[in-house]
Amino acid sequence: MGSYITKRLLLSIPLVLIISFVTFAFIHLSPLDPAEVVLHSQGIPQITDELLAQTRAKLGMDQPFLTRYLNWVVSCLQLDFGDSYITGKPVWSMLGPAFLHTVKLTLVSTFAIVLLSIALGVACAWKAGKWVDKSVRGVSFFLTSMPSYWLAALLIWYFSVKLDLLPTSGMESYKSYILPVAVITISYAGIYFRIIRSAMLRNMNEDYVLYARACGLPEKKITMHILRNSLQVAISVFCMAIPIILGSTVVVENIFAWPGLGTLSVKSILSRDFPLIQAYVLVLAVVFILFNTVSDIINVALNPKLRDGL
Repeated sequence: MGSYITKRLLLSIPLVLIISFVTFAFIHLSPLDPAEVVLHSQGIPQITDELLAQTRAKLGMDQPFLTRYLNWVVSCLQLDFGDSYITGKPVWSMLGPAFLHTVKLTLVSTFAIVLLSIALGVACAWKAGKWVDKSVRGVSFFLTSMPSYWLAALLIWYFSVKLDLLPTSGMESYKSYILPVAVITISYAGIYFRIIRSAMLRNMNEDYVLYARACGLPEKKITMHILRNSLQVAISVFCMAIPIILGSTVVVENIFAWPGLGTLSVKSILSRDFPLIQAYVLVLAVVFILFNTVSDIINVALNPKLRDGL
């Protein structure tokens, strides 16, 4: 296991470097001159060639491309993503708090998704083909097909406008989590519970279930064995759910004015704040690679059959 973990971590390094290079290159292929963005943000009325040249030199844009990229990578390893073109503040001072706010929303949503997916998956598996199973699958298909912005608008209209029970923006109290978490949970639980249901149905036809019933084990214990084996199949899916939700909260955060990565990324894109955009893409890429690696390691740890080739 130790050698496998080391190998997976080492394989992640070139992947991160490739993503960082592509991100840096795409940003610098933009037709907009970063020096112009900085000067416009400072409110300078007349931009001259001399001012542009001075600003480019200050930003290091007069250096060769590879030199700028290597300097940027070394700085990123020290959590120094440069300064914002718009505010002049260090990027990490803006990205760090937003990242923590998004992580909070993601973890609460993931916990709700896992609980709801397991509950619905087990219920539908035991009632497979019956009206409960068909009803739950039909409702979940309808809800997951709804755009998240429309679902959010409906929940805001009913619970915030009509009933005046929940806030529509910010994160002042636990109530602020309810509507954003509900939107994310409804959008994803309908997908993940089908994975649990399919794995449960597959395991219910295994020989060990027949043997357990022949030995007189209670149905509750049999269900727990089936669920445990089914979760081994779904563990990688649930691991990847965290970065997927983390990267897809843009719509929800902007609707509910959640001060997270989604809101910050939209503002940085609209204002052409290139250092912030680069940092946002790189952080999300690292999170995806990290959770993918963790998912593989957990699968190998839980399934002895996968260790044969290590």
